[in-house]
Amino acid sequence: MVTRHLLLLFVLLSSCTTVKSVGTNGFHFGRRVITGEIPRAARFVNGQVRRLFGFGQSDGSFWYADEMQGRPSIVINLGEQMVYLFKDGELAGGSPISSGSEGYDTRPGRYSVIEKDIDHKSSIYGDYEDMQANVIMQNIDNRKDPRPPGTRFEGAKMYYFMRIYGGVGMHQGYLPGHPASHGCIRLPGHMAEKFYYACPQGTPVEVVP
Repeated sequence: MVTRHLLLLFVLLSSCTTVKSVGTNGFHFGRRVITGEIPRAARFVNGQVRRLFGFGQSDGSFWYADEMQGRPSIVINLGEQMVYLFKDGELAGGSPISSGSEGYDTRPGRYSVIEKDIDHKSSIYGDYEDMQANVIMQNIDNRKDPRPPGTRFEGAKMYYFMRIYGGVGMHQGYLPGHPASHGCIRLPGHMAEKFYYACPQGTPVEVVP
Protein backbone atom coordinates (compact mmCIF):
# COMPACT_ATOMS: atom_id res chain seq x y z
CA MET A 1 0.00 0.00 0.00
CA VAL A 2 2.83 2.41 0.87
CA THR A 3 4.53 1.60 -2.42
CA ARG A 4 1.32 2.24 -4.36
CA HIS A 5 0.78 5.61 -2.66
CA LEU A 6 4.37 6.72 -3.23
CA LEU A 7 4.19 5.76 -6.88
CA LEU A 8 0.88 7.58 -7.36
CA LEU A 9 2.25 10.70 -5.68
CA PHE A 10 5.34 10.56 -7.88
CA VAL A 11 3.23 10.32 -11.06
CA LEU A 12 1.10 13.29 -10.02
CA LEU A 13 4.08 15.46 -9.18
CA SER A 14 6.04 14.46 -12.26
CA SER A 15 3.38 15.96 -14.53
CA CYS A 16 4.70 19.42 -13.59
CA THR A 17 8.41 18.67 -13.23
CA THR A 18 9.54 17.77 -16.74
CA VAL A 19 10.48 14.26 -15.59
CA LYS A 20 11.25 11.82 -18.37
CA SER A 21 11.43 8.04 -18.06
CA VAL A 22 14.35 6.36 -19.83
CA GLY A 23 14.02 2.63 -20.27
CA THR A 24 14.45 0.79 -16.97
CA ASN A 25 17.46 2.77 -15.80
CA GLY A 26 15.73 5.44 -13.77
CA PHE A 27 14.19 8.89 -14.01
CA HIS A 28 15.76 11.82 -15.85
CA PHE A 29 14.94 15.39 -14.83
CA GLY A 30 15.08 18.61 -16.80
CA ARG A 31 17.52 21.26 -15.61
CA ARG A 32 14.78 23.40 -14.03
CA VAL A 33 14.25 20.76 -11.35
CA ILE A 34 17.77 21.00 -10.00
CA THR A 35 18.23 24.77 -10.12
CA GLY A 36 15.23 25.31 -7.86
CA GLU A 37 12.44 26.30 -10.25
CA ILE A 38 10.57 23.10 -9.36
CA PRO A 39 9.45 22.59 -5.74
CA ARG A 40 11.83 20.50 -3.64
CA ALA A 41 8.93 18.28 -2.60
CA ALA A 42 8.78 16.88 -6.12
CA ARG A 43 12.49 16.14 -6.10
CA PHE A 44 12.18 14.49 -2.68
CA VAL A 45 9.36 12.19 -3.78
CA ASN A 46 11.26 11.19 -6.91
CA GLY A 47 14.30 10.38 -4.79
CA GLN A 48 12.22 8.19 -2.49
CA VAL A 49 10.70 6.32 -5.43
CA ARG A 50 14.10 5.89 -7.08
CA ARG A 51 15.55 4.38 -3.90
CA LEU A 52 12.44 2.25 -3.37
CA PHE A 53 12.88 0.57 -6.74
CA GLY A 54 16.65 0.23 -6.46
CA PHE A 55 17.75 3.01 -8.81
CA GLY A 56 21.06 4.54 -7.81
CA GLN A 57 23.57 3.74 -5.06
CA SER A 58 23.10 3.53 -1.31
CA ASP A 59 24.96 6.85 -0.89
CA GLY A 60 22.37 8.65 -3.04
CA SER A 61 24.48 8.76 -6.20
CA PHE A 62 23.27 7.63 -9.63
CA TRP A 63 24.78 7.49 -13.11
CA TYR A 64 23.20 7.17 -16.55
CA ALA A 65 25.79 9.20 -18.47
CA ASP A 66 27.51 6.27 -20.14
CA GLU A 67 24.28 5.53 -22.01
CA MET A 68 23.65 9.15 -23.07
CA GLN A 69 25.01 11.52 -25.69
CA GLY A 70 25.32 15.29 -25.60
CA ARG A 71 27.35 18.19 -24.26
CA PRO A 72 27.99 17.91 -20.51
CA SER A 73 27.26 20.58 -17.92
CA ILE A 74 27.34 20.52 -14.14
CA VAL A 75 25.01 21.96 -11.48
CA ILE A 76 26.18 22.06 -7.85
CA ASN A 77 23.24 22.54 -5.47
CA LEU A 78 24.59 23.75 -2.12
CA GLY A 79 21.26 23.52 -0.31
CA GLU A 80 20.84 19.89 -1.26
CA GLN A 81 24.56 19.07 -0.98
CA MET A 82 24.35 17.40 -4.38
CA VAL A 83 26.14 17.76 -7.71
CA TYR A 84 24.40 16.86 -10.97
CA LEU A 85 25.70 16.09 -14.45
CA PHE A 86 23.58 16.99 -17.46
CA LYS A 87 23.98 16.04 -21.10
CA ASP A 88 22.22 18.45 -23.44
CA GLY A 89 19.94 19.47 -20.57
CA GLU A 90 18.95 15.94 -19.52
CA LEU A 91 20.00 14.67 -16.11
CA ALA A 92 22.73 12.08 -16.55
CA GLY A 93 24.16 11.59 -13.06
CA GLY A 94 24.27 12.87 -9.52
CA SER A 95 26.28 12.55 -6.34
CA PRO A 96 26.24 13.77 -2.75
CA ILE A 97 28.90 16.35 -1.93
CA SER A 98 30.47 18.26 0.93
CA SER A 99 30.98 21.91 0.02
CA GLY A 100 32.66 24.77 1.91
CA SER A 101 32.03 25.11 5.64
CA GLU A 102 31.11 28.40 7.31
CA GLY A 103 33.82 30.93 6.61
CA TYR A 104 35.00 28.95 3.58
CA ASP A 105 31.70 29.01 1.69
CA THR A 106 31.61 27.76 -1.87
CA ARG A 107 30.49 30.76 -3.95
CA PRO A 108 27.32 30.50 -6.06
CA GLY A 109 27.80 31.58 -9.66
CA ARG A 110 28.49 30.44 -13.19
CA TYR A 111 31.91 28.94 -13.86
CA SER A 112 33.58 26.31 -15.99
CA VAL A 113 36.17 23.58 -15.55
CA ILE A 114 39.41 25.51 -16.03
CA GLU A 115 41.93 22.84 -15.00
CA LYS A 116 42.01 19.08 -14.50
CA ASP A 117 44.60 17.13 -12.48
CA ILE A 118 44.02 13.49 -11.64
CA ASP A 119 46.68 13.40 -8.88
CA HIS A 120 46.27 16.92 -7.51
CA LYS A 121 47.56 17.93 -4.07
CA SER A 122 46.70 21.08 -2.16
CA SER A 123 49.41 23.73 -2.02
CA ILE A 124 47.91 25.19 1.19
CA TYR A 125 46.18 22.50 3.28
CA GLY A 126 47.69 19.24 4.45
CA ASP A 127 50.05 17.85 7.07
CA TYR A 128 53.56 18.43 8.36
CA GLU A 129 55.53 15.17 8.23
CA ASP A 130 58.97 14.14 9.34
CA MET A 131 61.45 12.65 6.88
CA GLN A 132 60.06 9.16 7.53
CA ALA A 133 56.56 10.34 6.48
CA ASN A 134 55.21 10.27 10.03
CA VAL A 135 52.53 12.94 10.52
CA ILE A 136 53.64 15.51 13.09
CA MET A 137 50.83 18.07 12.61
CA GLN A 138 47.53 17.32 10.90
CA ASN A 139 45.13 19.45 8.86
CA ILE A 140 47.32 22.53 8.83
CA ASP A 141 47.18 25.72 6.77
CA ASN A 142 50.78 26.39 5.73
CA ARG A 143 50.04 30.11 5.46
CA LYS A 144 49.28 30.29 9.19
CA ASP A 145 50.80 27.27 10.93
CA PRO A 146 54.59 27.42 11.39
CA ARG A 147 56.45 24.33 10.15
CA PRO A 148 58.23 22.48 12.97
CA PRO A 149 61.97 21.98 12.44
CA GLY A 150 62.84 18.79 10.62
CA THR A 151 59.43 18.45 8.95
CA ARG A 152 58.12 18.98 5.45
CA PHE A 153 54.72 19.97 4.10
CA GLU A 154 52.62 17.26 2.44
CA GLY A 155 49.59 18.66 0.63
CA ALA A 156 46.17 17.06 1.06
CA LYS A 157 45.41 14.62 -1.74
CA MET A 158 42.63 15.78 -4.06
CA TYR A 159 42.32 13.02 -6.64
CA TYR A 160 40.26 13.71 -9.78
CA PHE A 161 40.53 17.46 -9.22
CA MET A 162 38.57 19.80 -11.53
CA ARG A 163 39.18 23.49 -10.75
CA ILE A 164 36.27 25.90 -11.25
CA TYR A 165 37.59 29.17 -9.73
CA GLY A 166 40.60 30.24 -7.66
CA GLY A 167 41.72 27.31 -5.55
CA VAL A 168 38.25 25.73 -5.57
CA GLY A 169 37.36 22.59 -7.46
CA MET A 170 35.60 19.24 -7.40
CA HIS A 171 37.61 16.27 -6.13
CA GLN A 172 37.53 13.02 -4.19
CA GLY A 173 37.21 13.57 -0.47
CA TYR A 174 35.57 12.80 2.85
CA LEU A 175 31.82 13.47 3.16
CA PRO A 176 30.62 13.86 6.77
CA GLY A 177 27.06 14.65 5.70
CA HIS A 178 27.32 18.45 5.84
CA PRO A 179 29.47 21.28 4.37
CA ALA A 180 32.97 20.72 5.76
CA SER A 181 35.59 21.70 3.17
CA HIS A 182 37.72 24.81 2.70
CA GLY A 183 35.55 25.74 -0.29
CA CYS A 184 36.09 22.77 -2.58
CA ILE A 185 33.36 20.33 -3.59
CA ARG A 186 34.15 16.87 -2.24
CA LEU A 187 32.67 13.76 -3.86
CA PRO A 188 32.87 10.04 -3.03
CA GLY A 189 35.80 8.49 -4.88
CA HIS A 190 33.75 6.45 -7.37
CA MET A 191 31.71 9.53 -8.36
CA ALA A 192 34.68 11.92 -8.50
CA GLU A 193 36.21 9.56 -11.05
CA LYS A 194 33.04 9.41 -13.15
CA PHE A 195 32.63 13.20 -13.25
CA TYR A 196 36.33 13.63 -14.06
CA TYR A 197 36.20 11.46 -17.16
CA ALA A 198 32.77 12.71 -18.30
CA CYS A 199 33.63 16.43 -18.14
CA PRO A 200 36.39 17.89 -20.33
CA GLN A 201 38.05 21.21 -19.60
CA GLY A 202 35.62 23.99 -20.46
CA THR A 203 32.54 22.17 -19.16
CA PRO A 204 30.04 24.77 -17.80
CA VAL A 205 29.49 24.67 -14.02
CA GLU A 206 26.65 26.42 -12.20
CA VAL A 207 26.70 26.66 -8.39
CA VAL A 208 23.26 27.41 -6.92
CA PRO A 209 22.35 28.14 -3.26
